[in-house]
Amino acid sequence: QVQLVESGGGLVQAGGSLRLSCVPSRRTFLTYAMGWFRQAPGKEREFVAAINRSGSSTNYADSVKGRFTISRNNADNTMSLQMDNMAPEDTAVYYCAAGSLSATPAWKDYKYWGQGTQVTVSS
Repeated sequence: QVQLVESGGGLVQAGGSLRLSCVPSRRTFLTYAMGWFRQAPGKEREFVAAINRSGSSTNYADSVKGRFTISRNNADNTMSLQMDNMAPEDTAVYYCAAGSLSATPAWKDYKYWGQGTQVTVSS
């Protein structure tokens, strides 16, 4: 069974940083674009960032541009999301996604999803 395993969530104060990681269970994920989405209580799932399969192209939601950085290391089979200058509105469950053909913000284009990791930013 294909799995995406996220790690790195937790509690941080406003202005602080966290780094999320996603490790696919199969190296075939190297052929796909990957992304991060988040969902806060009572809100719909929203796009955060995406990266193409080579890592040469990235895409960010306006709300995180300049604060979050997505990257991938295909040699190590990992994808990361560096989150800096965090704000309380970043509080959500963050999901790793894979299976898209491009770094698209549309969640329906991603075939595979992780279980999610909780990120809480206190004010």
